[in-house]
Amino acid sequence: MAVLQTILILILVYYGLKLTLKWLAPRILNYAAKKTQERFQEQFGHYQNTSDTTDHGDATTVKRKSHRKSNPSKKVGEYIDFEEIE
Repeated sequence: MAVLQTILILILVYYGLKLTLKWLAPRILNYAAKKTQERFQEQFGHYQNTSDTTDHGDATTVKRKSHRKSNPSKKVGEYIDFEEIE
């Protein structure tokens, strides 16, 4: 009788935890996502305030750095021809 009672208690505990985790998991993940978002905003929020933009009334001008074009004729390396050995 004690073995049957132990098995029933284990089954009830298993299904109780399963239902509780089904209910709690989305809430825990939402909480973690909000906290992560807040940390990112704290760390990277000052970049938005110090960006290279100039506000002149209604018009906003964005200053960008010029990108250098790579020289396609620049020799990168040596060509090696492989032969198949039988």
